Amino acid sequence: MRFLGNIIWLVLGGLVIALIYYLVGLLMCITIVGIPFGVQLFKLGTFALWPFGHELVNGPNEPGCLSVTMNLIWILLGWWEIALLHLACGILFCITIVGIPWGLRHFSMALSSVFPFGKEIRPVNG
Repeated sequence: MRFLGNIIWLVLGGLVIALIYYLVGLLMCITIVGIPFGVQLFKLGTFALWPFGHELVNGPNEPGCLSVTMNLIWILLGWWEIALLHLACGILFCITIVGIPWGLRHFSMALSSVFPFGKEIRPVNG
């Protein structure tokens, strides 16, 4: 089911979302100051490319002062708009019963795109 969910996800816009994440991540990596933000966009793009069977969870260590500071800068720079985009897409997908799994994945991506620093992608067991 995960494989089929990921294929349908890619066809219904997941590939476009991932490419946007990667393109903006490349643009952010042009400057030295933007590299940490570009790396987080690459992480979110990888998660957006193949979301079923994976989850974005806190890293092995508790989020430290640097992660909290970078998440605050992330929010202040306007990256919360990504979360609003995922929220809107999730609502659109949840209008139909068939689209609920994809809508729920958008909701989880919205939550993880608000505070991406200190997170890592892990496969879901089971």
